Amino acid sequence: MPTTSFTLRLDTDLKKRLEQAAKSADRSASYMAAKAIEAMVEAREEKRRAIEAAVIEADKGVFISSKAMHKWIDSWGTENELPPPQPDIFLQKE
Repeated sequence: MPTTSFTLRLDTDLKKRLEQAAKSADRSASYMAAKAIEAMVEAREEKRRAIEAAVIEADKGVFISSKAMHKWIDSWGTENELPPPQPDIFLQKE
């Protein structure tokens, strides 16, 4: 994949920490910075996808009540642990 230059300003202490991390990984500081930026961008993209998927699900109007969720969570670690609750709220679409 082709690359391009990108310049940024770092706090002096952060730059030193980055250089130390790069040295211990036997990599360049620019490689480490690029990988960190890539991981952050991918995490943000994944978060956005998860939010969009949750909105689509919420728009269907099918939910699990907090009462059912609390009952299930309260059973965790007991002899009578309950299975995950099923939806019990169904909103009518107008």
